[in-house]
Amino acid sequence: MITGFLLNGFDTRARVVFALLIAIAILVPAANLLLPPDHPLHVPTYMVTLMGKYFAYAMLALSVDLVWGYCGILSLGHGAFFALGGYAMGMYLMRQIGTRGVYADPILPDFMVFLNWKELPWFWYGFDQFWFAALMIVLVPGTLAFVFGWFAFRSRVTGVYLSIITQALTYALLLAFFRNDMGFGGNNGLTDFKDILGYNIQADGTRATLFALTVLAVAIAFALASAVTRSKLGKVLVGVRDAESRTRFLGYRVENYKLFVWTLSAVMAGIAGALYVPQIGIINPSEFDPANSIEAVIWVAVGGRGTLVGAIVGAITVNFGKTWFTGALPELWLFALGGLFIFVTLFLPKGIVGTVQAWWAGKRASAPAATLKPEPAE
Repeated sequence: MITGFLLNGFDTRARVVFALLIAIAILVPAANLLLPPDHPLHVPTYMVTLMGKYFAYAMLALSVDLVWGYCGILSLGHGAFFALGGYAMGMYLMRQIGTRGVYADPILPDFMVFLNWKELPWFWYGFDQFWFAALMIVLVPGTLAFVFGWFAFRSRVTGVYLSIITQALTYALLLAFFRNDMGFGGNNGLTDFKDILGYNIQADGTRATLFALTVLAVAIAFALASAVTRSKLGKVLVGVRDAESRTRFLGYRVENYKLFVWTLSAVMAGIAGALYVPQIGIINPSEFDPANSIEAVIWVAVGGRGTLVGAIVGAITVNFGKTWFTGALPELWLFALGGLFIFVTLFLPKGIVGTVQAWWAGKRASAPAATLKPEPAE
């Protein structure tokens, strides 16, 4: 049943994107591990890690596009779900350090020993097991999104008011996680990870595997989002986006549809954060910064809101530009990002992918008209 649901959501374009992602998940690790460093097609390990970060961001952008592009919910706080998933993974990785930490405590992470904690907090229990951490990666962002959405959508909070509340949510979490007494490492966060599932996290093979899993997760998230948006549920979501009052008058429980897609989107963002942390090697409260959530919205706008593919393209394109700008002209990066957003808003309102799709659709529509030209009179 689930397989049929996913397959029904695959048109030709979606199949091409999915196949391309699978190919990237296979070819990039192969080029890193199997080809010698002097080979022209060899991909160095640092580039594998960098691209892994890009694809984790792409999954976050995909989750934003699902709620904003198809349901009209402009979230300025999706970075909170991303960070919560990252912290859940970070807690697991910290528990794997054991006696290899600076203070060699078999139970307490180094920052707890430094702060004179005497015992492990109750909310750290279970994170020494990967299955428990994986469960929390899904449950914590999902539960927060469900509770938040339950109250917000049933109170019919919409538009800019909802956007401001989501931004306030992530800012509140930022302030909370900065506190040392919260038990999450305070300002420094969680870092100095050693291994994951028994494998050295710094090894080339581990990093290549993490990259492949990240791209595979993006492919699965894309398939799921495509299936949702092309189903009857997706048609209702578009109706909510374009005419919420009319959709409500037709008898649909709009708040239930919003709550479902909002929670699903938060879970996707949490998984993206969990894949991001072991590749970057750190998670701290800066990930809750509202600016990160706003930047994710810019990725979607640049790539093309309401296209799914555009979210992936936008996230990778903007972050590649960020990497280049912060190295070549670090003081101008924020101006470049703002300029890019203004340019897209004024000249490419449908984003990169949306503009290309509109151009292609216009070209296909004009082709039959050209073939039907009247024959000249004799």
